[in-house]
Amino acid sequence: MVEKLSNADKKAALAKLSGWKKTTGRDAIAKRFVFADFNAAFAWMSRIAMMAEKLDHHPEWDNVYKTVNVVLTTHDAGGLSELDIAMAKFMDKTAGAAGRKK
Repeated sequence: MVEKLSNADKKAALAKLSGWKKTTGRDAIAKRFVFADFNAAFAWMSRIAMMAEKLDHHPEWDNVYKTVNVVLTTHDAGGLSELDIAMAKFMDKTAGAAGRKK
C-alpha cells in the first residue's frame, strides 16, 4: 500500500511543482491546464490515461473544450502520496509537448 506523505514532504514536493495548489477541505492538489484547442487537450488526456493505467493511479479530472481541470490524491492512502507527485510531474512535462498554452 502507498503511504501518505508527511506534512514536511508535501510542502517540499509542492515547492518543486509549478502551478499546483492545495485543494480546500481535502488532502489533494489541483491544477488547470489550458491547451490550444480540444484536440490538443484530448490528446494530452489520452497520454495521461496511459500513464495512469501503468501506475494504477487515476486522476480526478474534467475537460471542457480546451481546458482540463485536474485533482490528484491517493484514495487508498487517505491523501497525497508519491504517486500524486509523480503524476503531477508527468502532467507538467507532457503538457507543453501537447500544445499547452502559456
